[in-house]
Amino acid sequence: MTTTAKTSGKPESGRAGQRGGVTDKASDKAGHAPPSRASHRAIVTDKRDAIMHAALELFVERGFFGTAVPEIADKAGVGAGTIYRYFESKEALVNALYRQEKQRFAERVLNEFPTTTIARELFRTMWMRMAKFATENPKPFVFMELHHHASYLDAESRALEARMLDLFTNVVTAAQARGELKVGPPRLLMGIVMGAFVGVIRSCVEMDQSLESADWKLAEQCVWEAIRA
Repeated sequence: MTTTAKTSGKPESGRAGQRGGVTDKASDKAGHAPPSRASHRAIVTDKRDAIMHAALELFVERGFFGTAVPEIADKAGVGAGTIYRYFESKEALVNALYRQEKQRFAERVLNEFPTTTIARELFRTMWMRMAKFATENPKPFVFMELHHHASYLDAESRALEARMLDLFTNVVTAAQARGELKVGPPRLLMGIVMGAFVGVIRSCVEMDQSLESADWKLAEQCVWEAIRA
């Protein structure tokens, strides 16, 4: 949503109306002061957020390659040229969105994570936090996990993904060393877990069923039985 900066009825005086001793050229002859820096930041944030939100909606609905920049601009309520003030290209926009949602997901799942080393408790906590995030943020989750991103992810996005994979790999490896998880490639076990989790989401999406109605506890128990030692 775009906001309009407020202007005062009188020109600013002194330092407030000058920059480096020169009167601000943005003040017009009618005596209106330029938008304050705080108002300008609000405008920038609102427009960027509107673009990101519109892009998320369209990428989920049509996919990255099925979405054109003018369509994002139209949905965001901005001119197409405005998008390029914030993002160099559609690829830069989708990468910014991908990193934003991946970081939000990681924070929700990992913040204040239990200090226990018991794999069963760690797995249950992780699964249910993932379920809570997906239930509360269905479109971001669908965008992240039900779309193939590899062809357009940049180095920064790949690095973020690699850090997250390394973190979970270390947890799995430690649990295997304690004899709590099946022996095998950690990435394979992680793939089984995420494949099952995404499968629950996909089934809800395809059946037009709310994620709240999914039996997350049953699914968690089934997946744990598949990977435990």
